[in-house]
Amino acid sequence: MDAQSRGRADEIDPADQWVLNPRTGNYELRLADSAAQARPKVSAPRRSPSAPSAPTTPAPGVPKPRRGDPPPGGRRGGRSRKLGGGGRKKALVITGGTLAFLLVGGSVAGYLYYNHLNGNLSVTDVAGAGTGGFKKDQPINILVIGTDKRTGAGNESYGDKDSVGHADTTILFHVSKDRTNATALSIPRDLITNIPACPTKQPDGSTKTIAPTKGTRFNTSLGQEGRDAGCTMRTVKELTGIEVDHFMMADFNAVKTLSTAVGGVPVCLAKPVNDEEGSHLKLDAGEHRLAGEQALAFVRTRHGFGNNSDLDRIRIQQQFLGSMMREMKSKETLTSPKKFLSLAEAATKSLGVDSGIGSIGKLTDLAGELKGIDTKNITFTTLPVLDNPAEPEGKKATVVVDHTLADPLLQMIRGDVSLTEVEKKEQAAKEASDADAKAKQDALLQGNRAAAADVRVSVYNGGGPKGSASTTLNWLQTSKGVTKSSNVGNAPAKVGATQLEYAPNQADQARALADIMGLPATALKVGTADAPAKTPMKLTLGPDFQQPGAPLAAPVPQQLPEDVQQAQADKAICAK
Repeated sequence: MDAQSRGRADEIDPADQWVLNPRTGNYELRLADSAAQARPKVSAPRRSPSAPSAPTTPAPGVPKPRRGDPPPGGRRGGRSRKLGGGGRKKALVITGGTLAFLLVGGSVAGYLYYNHLNGNLSVTDVAGAGTGGFKKDQPINILVIGTDKRTGAGNESYGDKDSVGHADTTILFHVSKDRTNATALSIPRDLITNIPACPTKQPDGSTKTIAPTKGTRFNTSLGQEGRDAGCTMRTVKELTGIEVDHFMMADFNAVKTLSTAVGGVPVCLAKPVNDEEGSHLKLDAGEHRLAGEQALAFVRTRHGFGNNSDLDRIRIQQQFLGSMMREMKSKETLTSPKKFLSLAEAATKSLGVDSGIGSIGKLTDLAGELKGIDTKNITFTTLPVLDNPAEPEGKKATVVVDHTLADPLLQMIRGDVSLTEVEKKEQAAKEASDADAKAKQDALLQGNRAAAADVRVSVYNGGGPKGSASTTLNWLQTSKGVTKSSNVGNAPAKVGATQLEYAPNQADQARALADIMGLPATALKVGTADAPAKTPMKLTLGPDFQQPGAPLAAPVPQQLPEDVQQAQADKAICAK
């Protein structure tokens, strides 16, 4: 689609088209003559002395703007851009720009120009790969993908222009249930893993299942053999045990447009950089504000920092991402209509999403869930890996998961433990392990046991494997004689670990069921008041539950191993 058909004949920043009419005191949309016939002039109501106001009639579902708020976005603009370009050396920052846009979007969501921005989005049906929609009372997991497909004017020289693209940069963005913190987990592109069978939607509406592949690079989960972003979502779930709600994929041009729209991204260099053979980045040591091509060069460089590996480059890009997020959440950005509108244009033009969040309205709902997260509570980390032992020394090109470090990290993410609250969690764990606390827990299991036939319990699934509640009920009734048990289905909310809730006058039943199920004292939750006769206890199966009769999985760790790389988004770190 050309510029004329998008309603904008010239490359004009939409924010620049809203100008103050000194005669009326209103902000008005001034269109170029070549496009004026395509859209009527739109005026905003009179403004307060401090700032212009939004249109009097907001889009459906958008709160009515208050007097004194900035005007909405400009007209439909720019040439249409295809989804998916994400340079191998830059996609992390692009996808991070998308995250940063979401993190600030909720605070100004009421002023988005819905019809225009909706037209910028590219939406994909991932054939059931995700959950179908995030829930307000549960953690949110968003898979942010950057590809190395070379699309967009001026980007043909960045590697193989004919490549169909790979999942070159991937971040699993986990938002906590209480919306106070988030973890951004980078997955190395050269990780050897298994790619499961993948149903993909075809252009004619049919579904084609792509066969699974074992022992291959993670980045082949996208693009190769016709795989779409849903295949990458399924691969991440199998790799991490974390179910993904949605995906986002961005055009690598966004690193240039977003960094420019925000007025440049501050970076710090511990030493000068002169990358003559790669990105051609040349900067002195110290602080810089990078935008456009220079920002792109910073995140593309392979030879400026660390030992020239992709893992070191991920760290540098995470530092850039954190700085971009800080800049986007700054007062200077949020109070500038021009900056915000330019950011909205850049982010939506570079954004591809699944149908579950395939509109500005749905993205605004998501942004509302994220807007309260402080950058000090956003942690960047990378899935711990080791050199692939199957490759000869001196020719290491791929990596494998380092389970010693990765397993506790993934357990913490699955258990919704914030990496920024480790100190508090450590103290809580220490107190729980004190002799007095342990004695109180052990006391719960002391005393009489009820007969199995007298145990009344309702079984819920609160995060265990699918069908766990019904399987456990059948096991209790047919194998263990707990005939007064029932299956009530899924719990109202997921739990971090399996738990048995009971009243003080049900202690003998609780002890009996704990013996039968193999529950530790920490799983027993006693109430404060006695229950009426024939009231069942409540057994909620959590993610630590595997199958009836099997010991529960190890408790979620509250402390990361020291060697797991992590950095908070609020920290300005000098690249080395």
